[in-house]
Amino acid sequence: MKQKLILFTTSNIGLLAAISFAILILAVRIKITGSLFFSFLVWNLFLAGLPYLFSQVLKYLNNSNYSKIGQFVFFGMWLLFLPNSPYIITDLIHLQNENATLVWLDLLLLFVYAIIGLLLGLFSMIDVYQVLKSKYNAKNAHFFMIYLCLLCGYGVYLGRFLRFNSWDLFTKPHILAYNIAHSLTNYNVWSMTFAFGGLLYILFWTLHKKIVFKK
Repeated sequence: MKQKLILFTTSNIGLLAAISFAILILAVRIKITGSLFFSFLVWNLFLAGLPYLFSQVLKYLNNSNYSKIGQFVFFGMWLLFLPNSPYIITDLIHLQNENATLVWLDLLLLFVYAIIGLLLGLFSMIDVYQVLKSKYNAKNAHFFMIYLCLLCGYGVYLGRFLRFNSWDLFTKPHILAYNIAHSLTNYNVWSMTFAFGGLLYILFWTLHKKIVFKK
């Protein structure tokens, strides 16, 4: 029996409330300073939310036994955009910018966006883990998530240091491939990959275990 795609769950409403709060804080800062400097956070948060949207659709397609091609497409889109979720953490670097004049408010603003972006990514990972577990088993799904977290960590490096976007896989494939090949001998690449990948996996597993325990 096909299931309905339910978007307005309790957790989704909570996320919408958090996003509204983040936008409110940004609006207050714009009102106080008259500067739009941190408005890029809205775009970054939108990108961070796409993996959760894709994972919700993927989970729905899997539960409803829809085409495997559709599931593969949404899984690919989820993986491609997942690095945007932890990437917002690196936006803390903008506290060093000369436009970051309200230190405590700016710190709160960046922290709120980073936490929400990270939560969106973690919730999407739980969705994907459940899909993988239903297709294979818990052990294989567990190892899949480790590899996916490492790929995500590398994606954060590509975004912050090499300044690539998710869609550059299609718009600049040759340039992206060239930079990837030459980056693999760089120590910073591996430290960034394992640092962000490890953090993401630990947070994912902790949150997943907490949710399972409550059930």
